[in-house]
Amino acid sequence: MLSGNNESEEVSGVKSSRKRVALVGNPNVGKSALFNALTGAYVTVSNYPGTSVEVSRGSAQINGANFEIIDTPGMYALLPITEEERVAREILLTERPDVVLHVVDGRNLERMLPMTLQLIDAGLPVVLVVNIMDEAERLGLSIDFHLLSQKLGVRAISAATARKRGLDEIRNAISAGGETGRSAITYSQTLERDMERVAGMLHGDYPLSKRSLALLMLQRDDEVAALVRLKEGDAYPAIEEVVREISFARRETFNLDLSLEWKGMVKGIIHGVLQLPDKRRVTNGERLSMLAVRPITGIPLLLVVLYFGLYKFVGDFGAGTLVDLLEGKLFEGLFNPWIIGVVKGLVPWWPIQELLVGEYGIITLGLRYAVGIILPIVATFFLFFSLLEDSGYFPRLALLVDRIFKKIGLTGRAVIPMVLGFGCDTMATMVTRTLETVRERVIATLLLALAIPCSAQLGVILSILSKNPATLLVWSGCLILIFLLIGFLAARLMPGETPMFYMELPPMRMPQLSNILTKTYTRMQWYFLEILPLFVLASILLWLGKITNFFAKLVDWLTPLMNQLGLPKEVTVAFIFGFFRRDYGAAGLYDLQTKGILDARQLTVAAVTLTLFIPCVAQFLIMKKERGWAVSLGIGAFVTFMAFGSGYLLNQFLVATRLL
Repeated sequence: MLSGNNESEEVSGVKSSRKRVALVGNPNVGKSALFNALTGAYVTVSNYPGTSVEVSRGSAQINGANFEIIDTPGMYALLPITEEERVAREILLTERPDVVLHVVDGRNLERMLPMTLQLIDAGLPVVLVVNIMDEAERLGLSIDFHLLSQKLGVRAISAATARKRGLDEIRNAISAGGETGRSAITYSQTLERDMERVAGMLHGDYPLSKRSLALLMLQRDDEVAALVRLKEGDAYPAIEEVVREISFARRETFNLDLSLEWKGMVKGIIHGVLQLPDKRRVTNGERLSMLAVRPITGIPLLLVVLYFGLYKFVGDFGAGTLVDLLEGKLFEGLFNPWIIGVVKGLVPWWPIQELLVGEYGIITLGLRYAVGIILPIVATFFLFFSLLEDSGYFPRLALLVDRIFKKIGLTGRAVIPMVLGFGCDTMATMVTRTLETVRERVIATLLLALAIPCSAQLGVILSILSKNPATLLVWSGCLILIFLLIGFLAARLMPGETPMFYMELPPMRMPQLSNILTKTYTRMQWYFLEILPLFVLASILLWLGKITNFFAKLVDWLTPLMNQLGLPKEVTVAFIFGFFRRDYGAAGLYDLQTKGILDARQLTVAAVTLTLFIPCVAQFLIMKKERGWAVSLGIGAFVTFMAFGSGYLLNQFLVATRLL
């Protein structure tokens, strides 16, 4: 990688006067909360050049000066392992930030300080932000920040960014600039000698200190080696020979020795700095956290969360009460009759009337589906999702399901895109890039495309099936069975190993209303800006199909397939809608159910088949972007086969058993 990205340096050939601030640290230590607090609404999110990793950038004005704030992906050390860590390290190397805010968890200071030492030893302008101090203090931990700053040689700040604590001090530290400290960084004589031997051979201009580069080369960092080869030219072979000689001599114990040296330095630093309570306090949040990760209590807790969150709040309230109010009373009862009269009075041409307010009109169908049916369901889901996210429940859920997910080729980390898929599969497919291996990303993308219904689809189906609990039980049982079966087979057939799973646990706390509303609004804005143009496009295409009679012919062509599933030809319309968007198809199924066209068996078969049906256009385009044409087309073909094959088998089973 190690290719600079300097496009923010210049605008129309003029060098930017903004200084750069990079936020670095482990995942789940509060970097994003600090980033949002510093930047407010001035944020852009984009892929880092040449990668699929998203990096957030924002603007901030602090003490009269302009700053660019960069929220880097989570990293555990300067030696990268995952693609996210490589991007974070590359930002430090190529963008040369003026201030590096290293955000750590105050409850796990000893475990996170080794990376602080690496950043300081690299000669970077570091400010240490010890975050989540409210939880640390609740546990009885006490930190002497003045002494910690003295020992590290850099400024150390006490913060609880989720509670807005420490923000003024952080802003002042940014304004003053980071410090480069070396007082705490002294390795053993042997390692110091080896590092200086390599560092003394480096003569180029580097973004990190030469001793830090030497240590990374001794750790066999290929990307740093490529950078040194580029900078040193003809002198590189001699450097490589020395690195190879030292590495070979210490090949058996080098990494262990280095880890022990960092631990020893950290123990010396925290001595007198960190005061532990005589008796460790267990908070209510910790008690709930322990309940959430133990299978015997975590699974019942998960079922309670799903029942009240998805079934009652999203399915019953969102897809029931709110949809009845907006779609039934507002659109069907008031708005649609009024707008039909207005358009027909102003527009004399029948084709244009059909385009705007006809059976598949942009206003009467597209807008009604988007605002009357989809909007309330998606809003309630993202509200529920943001509440769980802000409470810290998701990392516990990841630990809870890790053992099961390993059976299907994933780790607990995949729980985030899977849960997010219940909001929007398109967004969730993008989030699969956070998974460590290509194998994991492909399996997760396949399962999202196949068996994870988006919030609108889920809400509609929960609403129309909940009137008959047996149909809801069959539908959910089929989806869980197919999810596990296909995941299990994919894990056995796809080459590669499941990576190790590790995840920082943020504190479980009472969610903050401001955070929940901000996250919900941001996701709703993104989702609605995506779906509304697609709904308009779908209405236009359906209108073209109707006036050219192609739509009627398509329904006739697909009717034999519907007959094989035991479904009437009217259901074909819902599947055609589903091609444009899954939630569009679910809305079509909602219309059919309200007209009483389907019995319990047909409704269940249609719901299962439509849920498994091919990814919508938006999700397919994201799949193509993330995984390429071959994988995307393969997944699309497989999902189509599985959908209709499962629908056929389910219909035969229900007819034979008369279960419904």
